[in-house]
Amino acid sequence: MSKRILVVLSEYGYWGEELVGPLAAFDKHAYRTTFLTPNGKRPQALPPSLDPHYIDPPLGRTVTTRDMAHQARALDASSRLDTPLSLAEVLPERPYFSALNHLRDLEDYHRRLAGATAELLAGFDALVVVGGSGPIVDLANNERLHELILAFAAHDKPILAECYGVAALAFARDLDTRTSILWGRHVTGHPKEYDYKDGTGFVGVDLNMGPPPYPLEYILRDATGPDGAFHGNVGRPTSVVVDFPFVTARSTPDSVLAGELLVEVLENGLRRHGW
Repeated sequence: MSKRILVVLSEYGYWGEELVGPLAAFDKHAYRTTFLTPNGKRPQALPPSLDPHYIDPPLGRTVTTRDMAHQARALDASSRLDTPLSLAEVLPERPYFSALNHLRDLEDYHRRLAGATAELLAGFDALVVVGGSGPIVDLANNERLHELILAFAAHDKPILAECYGVAALAFARDLDTRTSILWGRHVTGHPKEYDYKDGTGFVGVDLNMGPPPYPLEYILRDATGPDGAFHGNVGRPTSVVVDFPFVTARSTPDSVLAGELLVEVLENGLRRHGW
């Protein structure tokens, strides 16, 4: 049977190539792809990711080829992304500790969470968290997404995260221990050298945040701990790390390879790459 992939996208802007790259690998193998956003809103590509003339300030060069910009614009304009699932409808929300009937609410939450995650695990073979600046807003600290990531990891189902989408892995934690599921793992992600000093923006929000609100590299170094490692691979053309069940990609040009390596994980049992 064809593999099924659940792809999570921000509602505040995804980077075009970071969706197109993995999708090309999935489509080539006739995988069935389902899209999911925090509230079921249609995702949109970040405008710079559709512009082959856009100069990435930290790298001092263009980062999107004409062909990739064409593919990203075509996908963004198509109906393929029109009806994503809503994470808010698929998974319940953990109650506040200040709830009047907290114990009963928490018991009900765990019952509903177990049922919802079991259904998703039965329906999908892998999880993908697409990058861009949008995930900083609505994916990195999304507790529903954290629960989804924890469920996939607990059942040894592979998870691909790209660029700032990797932050959601760092923050996915058991609430008793507060330890990240990346503890002891090897990962890559957006390094400090590649961060903007100014101009971080989002779809639908008239805001220039300046630099990203957190340096992802520092978060990943802390999350992986002394027995794991962050691999920035600064200056190398690509950076994708496989430490099963995680596949992490540094940034835009790593997206095609990341998709291909996730296919290798699913089809051939790849467990380690890039470190």
